[in-house]
Amino acid sequence: MYTEKIKFYENRNDVTLTAYVLDDSSELLNGKRRPAILICPGGAYLNCSDREAEPVALRFAAMGYHAFVLRYSTYTGGSSQPLELNQEMSVNENITHPTPMREIGQAMLTIKEHAEDWLVDVEKIALCGFSAGAHNCAMYSVYWDKPIITEYFNERIEPVKPAATILGYGYYDHWLMRAMSQTPDDKHFFAMSNLAFSGYKEPDDNLMKEISPVLHVSASTPPMFLWATAADDLVPAQQTLRMAHALADNHIPYEVHIYEEGGHGLSLADQASARDNSQLNQHVSKWILEVETWLKRRIGIELTS
Repeated sequence: MYTEKIKFYENRNDVTLTAYVLDDSSELLNGKRRPAILICPGGAYLNCSDREAEPVALRFAAMGYHAFVLRYSTYTGGSSQPLELNQEMSVNENITHPTPMREIGQAMLTIKEHAEDWLVDVEKIALCGFSAGAHNCAMYSVYWDKPIITEYFNERIEPVKPAATILGYGYYDHWLMRAMSQTPDDKHFFAMSNLAFSGYKEPDDNLMKEISPVLHVSASTPPMFLWATAADDLVPAQQTLRMAHALADNHIPYEVHIYEEGGHGLSLADQASARDNSQLNQHVSKWILEVETWLKRRIGIELTS
């Protein structure tokens, strides 16, 4: 396996694309291009979780996909130290919307630029995100062909459409999130996340609409695999069901799995991504097996007979 970390900004070390490119040989695909998965870890736009980065990339690599991890702009600038709930925060306009989803666009174009060297099939690049990373992937999936992306990269550069999108325990409707009952700590946490992402603890209605990808699903939205847990008390499963409903309304192919048990942020839910026993769940860990089957139908490698 060849690995490389690419910085997106000369004066910043936090926004990077890490490539996990599988070696080729005459015994493998013999020069044929492989599909790829671009992974966006979660972290409430405050940081990017290590648990949803390399362990997930290596799992997809084991399936035969090239894998890439995008550490997009977050409030802590890549620090693994969590913010305190009572910590004072100021707006950092360098990282707020639409920067994170544009960085997905930059990652897609970077992969496309290296496609010949890395043997990537650019028609078969899927996104995979968790929590805030799922929100970011959903945002790019509904905006990839809209002016907020195309005009930024200059319309002469054709944007890369995801061939498929995998979303784990994400939030997609800010109005629904606001309407659902939350503890005071949860409300404060989401106010911090909103400030980091949008620049406002309480975005106005126009911005709420813009950053709720469920409201922008269209005929150009890629097929999606959605999963969450019914016991998630931070991001309720209704968010995932709401996205599934929007996909169904727009006749976009989708698959959805809601597992009965398990809290927020389980990642692979196995020992590869767990810090302690609370992050293990044998039933939830089946999502990666389900998505492997789903991906084979969408972007599977076409082997010769």
